[in-house]
Amino acid sequence: MTSGGPFYLSLRRAASWPAACSRITLMAHPVTFTSTPAAPNPTRSGLALGRLARRPESGSFLGLVAVLLFFGLFGGSGFMSAAGAASWLNIASEIGIIAMPIGLLMIAGELDISVGAVIPAASLTAAIVSGHYGLPDWLGIVAALGLGLTVGFLNGLLVTRTTIPSLIITIGTMFLTMGLTLGLTVKIAGSTGVSLVPDPLTKAIFGDYLGGMFQVTILWWVVFVIGLFWLLHISPIGNWIYALGGDKESARNIGIPTKRLTIGLFMLSGFSAAFVGVSEVMVYQSAQVLAGQSFIFNSIMCVVIGGVLLTGGFGSIVGIVFGTITFSIVNQGIYFTTMDPNIGSIIIGALLLIAVLTNDTFRQLALSYSSKKEKQP
Repeated sequence: MTSGGPFYLSLRRAASWPAACSRITLMAHPVTFTSTPAAPNPTRSGLALGRLARRPESGSFLGLVAVLLFFGLFGGSGFMSAAGAASWLNIASEIGIIAMPIGLLMIAGELDISVGAVIPAASLTAAIVSGHYGLPDWLGIVAALGLGLTVGFLNGLLVTRTTIPSLIITIGTMFLTMGLTLGLTVKIAGSTGVSLVPDPLTKAIFGDYLGGMFQVTILWWVVFVIGLFWLLHISPIGNWIYALGGDKESARNIGIPTKRLTIGLFMLSGFSAAFVGVSEVMVYQSAQVLAGQSFIFNSIMCVVIGGVLLTGGFGSIVGIVFGTITFSIVNQGIYFTTMDPNIGSIIIGALLLIAVLTNDTFRQLALSYSSKKEKQP
């Protein structure tokens, strides 16, 4: 973690790279660095606030505060209760596990639409292996997660071996996965749905409720947040991801394994979608062919609201978490008010448009701040 903040690339790392890499670093993520500590003073406090305002998660944090105040005011005690918190946290945990890998791909300049097909495919794989055929639950879980990794590997391989945009490729693999899921499920089980009653241990790990309200998936979401925060903001791989989204050709020229990194990110996305599919079948004890389609655009909205640029090279895990919580609060909070539920969609749409319009502004502020710091002696 750098002295300039946990969400920014370190000059210490960038200093060892060639000039081209330094350019990528500035494009990918603004740098903040202080060589020696100084005594607190009003000017320095202002600079600290300036650095805070230029972080990619700043806009998403303001959006989160706004919707919390709005629904706290109009949602009443029901929204502020434990049951109210559970209603949006349960949704946030499932979307969040998928949104973070999608966010990493978007920071790297790619996109994965196939998650909407991987979720039901993984659910049905676990249900068929352990429910229909009666094999151990762990075997069904391994098969489901393996399916997600396989689809992710196929996506990454096609993206790196062709010049076709990842959007088109993942749309193709999405329909391919959907078709295979439907055809094989009907052929094997004779219907489009398969039930699964997990054993108590598996249920407790993947599909139980804490306090009768909070899904255990929330704890798994925290695990994913910690792991992916380390990957993006602390490990050297985070530098590679930002560089890949900033300038892919320059990143390749300075020795970053862009192909392996791209394939790995797509596999992470497929694994996360499969994990959510496993969690859903354990919670609801049933899997359906058409489940999971809403996760495609919901996860992308969470990522964009969280401050990630559609053009790549800018964003943070904390911002994605803020965006996920904001989306989930709006999605569920509207039911605690006396307003028309359709207004929730209007608010989400407005948040998405505002995020798209302001995210690049935060990036330009961050880059201008980095340039000023470089010119200082």
